[in-house]
Amino acid sequence: MKKDIEIPIAKDVHVAVVREWNEEFLSKDWNAYILNNRTDAIEMTIIVSKGYDDERKTSTMRHGLGLIAAKSFAKIEVLQEDILALDNEFFVTFFAEGKLFEKRFVFPKNTINERDLQPIPLIDLEGILPR
Repeated sequence: MKKDIEIPIAKDVHVAVVREWNEEFLSKDWNAYILNNRTDAIEMTIIVSKGYDDERKTSTMRHGLGLIAAKSFAKIEVLQEDILALDNEFFVTFFAEGKLFEKRFVFPKNTINERDLQPIPLIDLEGILPR
């Protein structure tokens, strides 16, 4: 029975936090993106995000992004500076290949910072990938 349950591994789908200029507010913001580096689209993409530590937690945010084309990306949300001192978690669920995939991405507290920026594929900007 249990041996018949297939749990597919979500590969080539990532969450990155990117530092970019906001023209409207004339400031640099941290934005979370989902990257689909697969050769096929992912469908019914849902992301649940939250920040937490031992004493505090943020509201749980739910984002329905729907279809994300192959080799593309979509913005999830803006991250305010205050929550960078918390562990930030993004739980991604999507359909591909006729199966349900899920993956959890965690950015430990204080790992989203200017000194650790690196090139992010697909977006052509610098940002942070989870450890």
